[in-house]
Amino acid sequence: MKDEAFEQKNIFGTGQENNAFAQFFIGKSYLNPLTSPEECGLLFANVTFEPGCRNNWHIHHAKKGGGQILLCIAGEGWYQEWGKDARSLAPGDVVVIPAGVKHWHGAKKDSWFSHIAVEVPGEDRSNEWLEAVTDETYMQLR
Repeated sequence: MKDEAFEQKNIFGTGQENNAFAQFFIGKSYLNPLTSPEECGLLFANVTFEPGCRNNWHIHHAKKGGGQILLCIAGEGWYQEWGKDARSLAPGDVVVIPAGVKHWHGAKKDSWFSHIAVEVPGEDRSNEWLEAVTDETYMQLR
């Protein structure tokens, strides 16, 4: 999927380059916040990954509640939990990530990918960024 075709399907818009979190990504990602926690108590953001881009392994911590939900809207991507096989993602897929689960997500090597990230409310929430997904591991995904 080329940039123009992808943008037509990426209905919430690519947004700005995600420089604040670039150190936790391989490749470029883009962020378009759709809500703010101050206005409604929830953060919904469209996250777009260029082909081959993925975030590091990470964990959403919370004493109660918490976690993340991904609503896939355009392109194709991957989601993987530690110790499990990677899951192929396409528009319409939903991923529910409980607090405490080590995981990563991103685009396939030949496709742009966009999902709405929803931060699930919880007590004492924090994100722990971990090691990068190695090129060797990523390139073996089919």
